[in-house]
Amino acid sequence: MFNLPKSTLIQKVVPKNAFDAYTNTKQKKAFAEKIQRITWLNKISFETINLKDAEIKEIQIFKVELKEKIEINDIVNIIDKAIPYHIIFLIYFNNEFYISTSVKHLHPNDEDKAVIDYTFKSVWLSIDNNPYTVELKNDLDWVFQNFCEQLKTVNTNASNIWELVQTQKQDDSLRKEIEKVKSEIARCKQFNIKVELNIKLKRLEKSLTSNFKSQN
Repeated sequence: MFNLPKSTLIQKVVPKNAFDAYTNTKQKKAFAEKIQRITWLNKISFETINLKDAEIKEIQIFKVELKEKIEINDIVNIIDKAIPYHIIFLIYFNNEFYISTSVKHLHPNDEDKAVIDYTFKSVWLSIDNNPYTVELKNDLDWVFQNFCEQLKTVNTNASNIWELVQTQKQDDSLRKEIEKVKSEIARCKQFNIKVELNIKLKRLEKSLTSNFKSQN
């Protein structure tokens, strides 16, 4: 998918029950019913590509093959929290895939677990149409931020990954507020209040337009 060096190759199937310690009965069932196979494809680290690390020590690439075309946010979160390294998930169904990757930090009371700060995702794409790249330059922090930058939906030149996350969260909050106001307009019966809500909606949409960066 990303034409990474052979030195990064792992190509190891990860048993679905490897995450049993992190799941309840319902979640175990979801792993069994929704996932065909999990494969650890690549490991990007100082040992495999000789790039320095700082906050980010390792980037792993996992391929998740599905039994049906669905998004598996909850399952991805379980895997992400169980592994204290940053992961780029390639989630496949037949000839389509989407990408999910999370910015995260180690749990303050358990270094074997991670806390998710924000998840970047792509739309579903054809496997023949992958616009995303993993550029192996500078250091591991730069590699991961550069990848997340490709998935962002806002116009920003963030100086670091945390600034990018904060800007993206603000954008998400704005989108939720727009949907909330639209629902209020649809329910509203009073003309004067409806006018005020429409003015508020236009103001919010203008703010969103100035921030929006469409995904390829």
